[in-house]
Amino acid sequence: MDAIGEFGRSFFNALYDYRLPIAVVSAVAAVSIVVIAWRRGWFVAARRHPARSAIALAVALAVGGPLTWYLASPIWIRTSLVEAGPTAGPAIASTPAPSAAPSAPTAPPTSEPTAAPTPTPTPFAPATVATGRFSGTDEFHFGRGTASIVEVEPGRYHLRFEDFSVRNGPDLYVYLSTAADDYADDAFEVGLLKATDGSFGYDLPAGTDPSRFRSAIIWCKQFSHLFAVAPF
Repeated sequence: MDAIGEFGRSFFNALYDYRLPIAVVSAVAAVSIVVIAWRRGWFVAARRHPARSAIALAVALAVGGPLTWYLASPIWIRTSLVEAGPTAGPAIASTPAPSAAPSAPTAPPTSEPTAAPTPTPTPFAPATVATGRFSGTDEFHFGRGTASIVEVEPGRYHLRFEDFSVRNGPDLYVYLSTAADDYADDAFEVGLLKATDGSFGYDLPAGTDPSRFRSAIIWCKQFSHLFAVAPF
């Protein structure tokens, strides 16, 4: 990662980590500005120019309202989803090998030949190839539940979350990381986080090699911030 990218990641990490103190300081600053404006007679001037004041207020609300909602609303908004677990792939036919038998007198030919035995299909049993338990990255960003990579049929894998819960946030995504406890530059983006709570999963693309990955992580793309990690 270049220096500019590292600086941006550090900046947004700090911005998100300290968003609550920043919100408190911003509120105090807003109150201070109101007090100063009242003492200096700015409200009287605003009443003299109602059109300009209305435009300034509309601009402030248009910018500050959505930004405040975007940053603060995840603290209390929760979503839940429960999906059925992955199912096995198609059955694989298995033909029993012929066994040697002692020679016997040849039976006289019959009018109807004996039918060959029907192969018995052997279903593929899903197998967990990697699993880990989620934990948060600090006191505020909690994470619970398990992440497992399941082979649902030969060469096809599924990432499954069970009894999962995580602190909500803006722009959360699921990644498989080559690092055990953090985001890595070559991490694989699985998809947008489906819910903050529940049991659900993601089909991984064909050709995915699960042995490359050392953890499943919940990553905030907007602020380059790690919310939770499940080391395999």
